[in-house]
Amino acid sequence: MKLIRRGDEYIILAGGATLMSSRMHGSEEALAALACQRARTIKRACVLIGGLGMGFTLRAALDLVSVDSTVVVAELVPAVAEWNRGPLGPLAGHPLRDARVRAEITDVGIILRSGAGKFDAVLLDVDNGPSAFTDSNNGGLYDERGIAAARGALKMDGVLAVWAAREDKKFEQRLRHGGFDVQVQRVRGRLTKGGGRHTIFVGTKT
Repeated sequence: MKLIRRGDEYIILAGGATLMSSRMHGSEEALAALACQRARTIKRACVLIGGLGMGFTLRAALDLVSVDSTVVVAELVPAVAEWNRGPLGPLAGHPLRDARVRAEITDVGIILRSGAGKFDAVLLDVDNGPSAFTDSNNGGLYDERGIAAARGALKMDGVLAVWAAREDKKFEQRLRHGGFDVQVQRVRGRLTKGGGRHTIFVGTKT
């Protein structure tokens, strides 16, 4: 991965292709809003975010949950965490400095498999969603075993929210078969009008 700057825009490239831009983060914030609708009403909520990105999802989640909550963010690429502590930090108000945050440089799948019934919400913004883009190993988060791990890591009525670049009927079906009540939302990539639409799968553990 590589971080570049064009004027006031930051772009993260993966293999020379644009993975994310600081100009398009509306859907990341929508991911947090949809995932944390229930968690925001819970004292000492515990939330897991898979994928730090440019910090926008983390910031949005922090703005929603209570002051006594814990937000664990798992980022596989150490450089991404360093960029968020450096030049990307101001974009989302330095969310890694928040005392509620526990940052882990690890595969979010490892945390899911080790945290039985721990989380009120799990947010996955890894790669391009179920259609892996940067690392084929990320596909393991979205297959039957990955869905089972996410369900096992959630408390009853906990929410799994998954960001995706596009709709995926097969993934939606896997979520339903995996024990989730599923809703699919289409949201704008930008906060204002314009930009492409992204998909967020919202599954409630039943």
